Amino acid sequence: MNLELFGNLNPTLVTWVILPFLIFTARIIDVSLGTIRVIFISKGMRILAPLLGFFEILIWLVAIGQILQNLTHWVNYVAYASGFAMGNYVGMLIENKLALGSVLLRVIIRKESDELTQALIEKNYGVTNVDAHGRYGPVQVMFMLLARQDVSEVVDIIHKFSPKAFYSIEDVRYVREGVFPQRVAENSSIFWQKRWIRKGK
Repeated sequence: MNLELFGNLNPTLVTWVILPFLIFTARIIDVSLGTIRVIFISKGMRILAPLLGFFEILIWLVAIGQILQNLTHWVNYVAYASGFAMGNYVGMLIENKLALGSVLLRVIIRKESDELTQALIEKNYGVTNVDAHGRYGPVQVMFMLLARQDVSEVVDIIHKFSPKAFYSIEDVRYVREGVFPQRVAENSSIFWQKRWIRKGK
């Protein structure tokens, strides 16, 4: 990088502090975008994923360009690697806050599930119950399709009515129809996911 861009700043300060910091920051941004882009791809968001990919690679080119222009400074390598590691962490934090997409919640309980089912229905969650047989006798299997932002609330309800229930959660790429709390109709990531999928087709 041309040090003249930094005016009258101390060249040593630029070389050992400012430039590594800029590389570190650029790496955080581009890796975070990359993490979210991969998640968007898995969710079928065909417009947002390529858009993020454009900015991701643009920022990466800037960062790697500075590395190549300053090969003699080891601190730039450390900044580059540290930014990559931190970018993964930040990307996961952002994705967790966005709570994109929907999940399938599968619950297996050994006792009658009437109270649990009723509590979930009162919250306007769709519940499908199936009678089954487990290792220790009859069980009931509950299936629920949820927005990821609702998982914590539903798990709390399950723990309240059936603390020993076994449950598993898996991602669902696409959702059509279903019963969800009222706020999902307009504000949830499921709504926006379906909207972006339709636009991308």
